[in-house]
This record gives sequence, C-alpha cells and structure tokens, in this order.
Amino acid sequence: MSNNLLKKHAKSFYWASFFLSKEIFNKCSSLYNFCRTLDDIVDEDNKLEIKKNNFLQFKKQFINKNLDNPIIKEMWSIINSEKISEKVVTDLFEGVETDLEEKVQISSKKELLLYSYRVAGTVGLMMSKILKVKNKEALKGAIDLGIAMQLTNIARDVCEDKDRNRQYINPDFSAIKETINESQIFYKKSFSSISSIPLRSRFSVIVARRVYKKIGDYILKQKNIENYNKAGKIYVPIFGKIIQTFLSVFDFVKLLFVKQLNYDNHISHNILEKEINLNERI
Repeated sequence: MSNNLLKKHAKSFYWASFFLSKEIFNKCSSLYNFCRTLDDIVDEDNKLEIKKNNFLQFKKQFINKNLDNPIIKEMWSIINSEKISEKVVTDLFEGVETDLEEKVQISSKKELLLYSYRVAGTVGLMMSKILKVKNKEALKGAIDLGIAMQLTNIARDVCEDKDRNRQYINPDFSAIKETINESQIFYKKSFSSISSIPLRSRFSVIVARRVYKKIGDYILKQKNIENYNKAGKIYVPIFGKIIQTFLSVFDFVKLLFVKQLNYDNHISHNILEKEINLNERI
C-alpha cells in the first residue's frame, strides 16, 4: 500500500526510487506512508475539530506505540533500527499541527524556515538515517535538502494553499521568485553532503535533488503571476526527468572527488539553530 501511495502522490521521489535497493526502498516507502497519513489528516475535507481530533488520536497512538496500526508499527521499526531521535518525529508532528487552524499565515522568514524544517527537514534527516549516513555534517545537509524541497513545494502550491486558507508566502510572483531563490541556497548547501551516502543509494538522492530543483526553474519560467495562476500544478514532465537523470551522472562523478566534508552554516541555517538544537536531533 505504501508503495502505491508513493507512486501516486510523490512522482519525483518515485522516479528516483528506482535506483534504491528493495530493502531501502521499502523503508523509505514506510516513512512516506507515515508522513502522508499525517498530511491526509490535515488536508481531508472535514471540519477543523474533527481533523484536530483525528490528528491527536493518531499522535497518541504513535506515542503509545500502538503496533496494531501497521503504519505506526512500521514507523517505530524504522526509528529503532535506524536510531532516529524521537525529537525529530516530535518536530514533524509540531510542523503538521501548524496547519490545523482556520487560517494559517506565516509572516516572517524565521517562521517559514522553522515550518519547512519541521515538515520536511525532519523527513530529510530520517531518510538519511535510512540510507545509512553517519557523518553529522552530512546529516545537516540532509536537513537542508528537505527544507529546499519544501520551499519548492510552497512556491509551487500558492494557489492550492490559498484555497485551503493557508498563506506561507505572499501570493505574488515576487515572493514566489524569492522563495525559489532561497531554496537554491539550500539545494547548493546540500550537494556535498550527498557524498556521505553509500554508493548503492547515492544516485537516487542525486536524481531526486535534481528533479525537484528543476521544478523551481519551471516556476520561474512563468515570469508573472498571471501565467503562474494559469499553469496549474507545475511539475517536471517525463522527458525533463530523463534529462535530469542523465545530468545526475555528472553530479555522481563530481561527488566521488569530495574528500572532506565541512558543513558551512549559512545565515538561514543559523536562524534555525537559534530555535532548534540540531545536534540533539542528529
């Protein structure tokens, strides 16, 4: 079931997942299934009080380790086998809970980055644990890649979020462009850290990073808010994915020459560090 959810709802990740071993793919699918369940609770067409109740019930089941729920059982199995800090999952719950309001409005860069860390940087970190990344500097880069992808999502889904009474950024093309530019910083910072992923799984992450980053280029091609609104859900078509997969070969070779990884905390990351002790999570 989780594999089908990944195929249906996360086309870019599913494309990249072809380069993973079956064991790693199954664990990634289970993680996605857990995250998707949380998202579906928040996004389902129900009254807010019902959604809040469903969310709290699922959270309680998770905390109490209700292994009768296969989604929770698989998630706890991953947490235990990959030594994932429970604080990371708590951060994820906090991020998702942010959307359980009649109106969601993020009004500062700090709030945007914290939200992006909680709902996606956490997932990047957990995914890296599944991929057997040990280097702490590289794990910070995994958080960055998650944040980069979430910023891409936010820039892409302005219209969809508006329909749900959510505003993460101003609904104008200037703010959308600024968010894409901010995501580029995080994509860039994440690149060298991929060198710490074992070779067997590395290419998959390189492809996922390239394909998702390309969504930003397609958004910028709209040039103005009118074209953006008409474009609907912007994604990378199959031919574009093939090109990005081919270009990923060059990234793969380039990463073979990364000998030492020294993570350079940039300004945006320092904003996060003031609120969240990332070393505790890593």
